[in-house]
Amino acid sequence: MSEVRKAAVLLLSLDKQLAASVLGQVRKDLVEKLMLEIARLNDVPEEEQDRVIEEFSTSAKVRSHIERGGIDFADQLLRESLGEDGADAILDNVRQSLSSVPFGFLQKVGADNLITFIQEEHPQTIALIMSHLPPGLAAEVLSGLPSSKQLEVIRRVASMEQTNPEVVEDVERTLRKRMQSSFSQQLEKAGGVPMVAQILNVTDRMTNKAILETLEDDDSELVDEIKRLMFVFDDLLKLDDKAIQVLLKEVDSKQWSFALKGASQEIRDRVLGNLSQRAAELLKEEMEYLGPVKVSDVEANQQEIVDTVRRLEESGEIEVSGGAEGDQYIS
Repeated sequence: MSEVRKAAVLLLSLDKQLAASVLGQVRKDLVEKLMLEIARLNDVPEEEQDRVIEEFSTSAKVRSHIERGGIDFADQLLRESLGEDGADAILDNVRQSLSSVPFGFLQKVGADNLITFIQEEHPQTIALIMSHLPPGLAAEVLSGLPSSKQLEVIRRVASMEQTNPEVVEDVERTLRKRMQSSFSQQLEKAGGVPMVAQILNVTDRMTNKAILETLEDDDSELVDEIKRLMFVFDDLLKLDDKAIQVLLKEVDSKQWSFALKGASQEIRDRVLGNLSQRAAELLKEEMEYLGPVKVSDVEANQQEIVDTVRRLEESGEIEVSGGAEGDQYIS
């Protein structure tokens, strides 16, 4: 397996926001290779994903040991930089994190995913899991459980005494196996042009633009396919009047006034045309009152509106058809 394919599989194993953040740190030529590889990927076998993650994990552990020198080196570094008092407080937390804690892997899963996996479990099992979570995460999980289970679970947590380590290990092992299996199945259907579009949808505009321009030189058809699956501010024209009206209720006039300063006349007309005459006049006045505005401010407000469109589409409230540069100013 090539190194580029390994990197692509690893990238697909990450949350999209994290994958986009990683791409922002990668050299431009490597980003192009990664995007091309991801676009070519279809189903990724579970065994291949496991090998890639295991290899990366092993490599990272070795590199970490060599570069950082372990807990003693961290102790020395902290005392030199923060002094005795500051170092002691931080090192206590570090040592606790390094300790083997039951269900420790769940702390990186997130409350929403965790709720999905445990809400159908027996209340006693849920209580056992929650009793090993940090209080904040446990509170999020509890609030996400069906109301019929919340009281049962909290009672069992309150009355729980020391649990047999073998029982804890068995529950932990079973839950880990279920979650790994589920995530692997999700990855098997990952990859391809849709995944590239999803990743680029959450990258910042400058990174997004640079990647697409680089890909355009090698494969213009691929770029066209990616763009068809992406949604940007100009794609507001793809929304019907009903969707525009729903969007107008979700976005305040100040955001619209900034966003429309940098929009085409066609988009301005479309948005203003879905407002009452009085509301349209007020929005025009607000845009004029703003005067010259930074391009970065315009783009930030346009991106917030795009994020709102995606949220409304995910919730089924609207349907979408089809798929910071300096301190410049727009008058």
